[in-house]
Amino acid sequence: MSLTRSYDITLFFILMLIGLLVLVELTSPYHISPKWIRRLSWVVAAGVVVFMAIVVKKAMDILGT
Repeated sequence: MSLTRSYDITLFFILMLIGLLVLVELTSPYHISPKWIRRLSWVVAAGVVVFMAIVVKKAMDILGT
């Protein structure tokens, strides 16, 4: 973002959410379910909800309503 000089909080949030999802998939164990994974799933769910709100807002801006 700093190379293109396009500072946008929504773009930063989307990139951060993608990075978080990748880290969760790479670090989660397959056979057990620790407490931190269950707590992290709430954070991921909240991030997905905010992402959907951003998508709806952008769609409304494009459609002009």
